[in-house]
Amino acid sequence: MIPIEFKEQTGLLLKPHGMTEEECSSLPIHFTGEQYISCWKMNFKERIKALLFGNVWLYVRGKITQPPVSLVCARKPFERKAKK
Repeated sequence: MIPIEFKEQTGLLLKPHGMTEEECSSLPIHFTGEQYISCWKMNFKERIKALLFGNVWLYVRGKITQPPVSLVCARKPFERKAKK
């Protein structure tokens, strides 16, 4: 999967100094004030694997603590349903 730019993007988290683009790329994000949201694109092979096996694995690099994370499959996560 690769991170992609999107219309609601408000910033870019830069890759750590000393890492190459192959190791880690910068991450387009939308910051809500409480959380960072990024959008990732699957290639054809990844889409088939997700369809067949139903799994997506999340790798988070860090040495001290695991930050809160979540994964969501949605076409347009920024559109909220109107309250009745």
